Amino acid sequence: QVQLVESGGGSVRAGGSLRLSCAASGYTDSIIHMSWFRQAPGKEREGVAYAHARGTTTFYADSVKGRFTISHDNAENAIYLQMNNLKPDDTAMYYCAAGIRPGGRWSEVSLYKFWGQGTQVTVSS
Repeated sequence: QVQLVESGGGSVRAGGSLRLSCAASGYTDSIIHMSWFRQAPGKEREGVAYAHARGTTTFYADSVKGRFTISHDNAENAIYLQMNNLKPDDTAMYYCAAGIRPGGRWSEVSLYKFWGQGTQVTVSS
């Protein structure tokens, strides 16, 4: 089992920045994929950013490219999401996710077995 705990959410004005953290514990050696997803009220959960846990591969949703940066620290078993130039459309609950199955599409919810409880990000105009 893997446990994920997010932190760092909050309320900011448009143009501001936040840094989300996700601490992983448990059988972390099994993790291959780590991603950040978000879900706004009335909308489907969507992939925001991906990092391969054992390499340097990253992917981003088009809506956040150039503004968000995902990074991971294997020594700390943590991943981070630096979010700059935030927009009101970025308002959502943000979730950290970990997958242990090789392959798959990074933005597919079904690829991930473990999820954090979420941290709220609110951006006002």
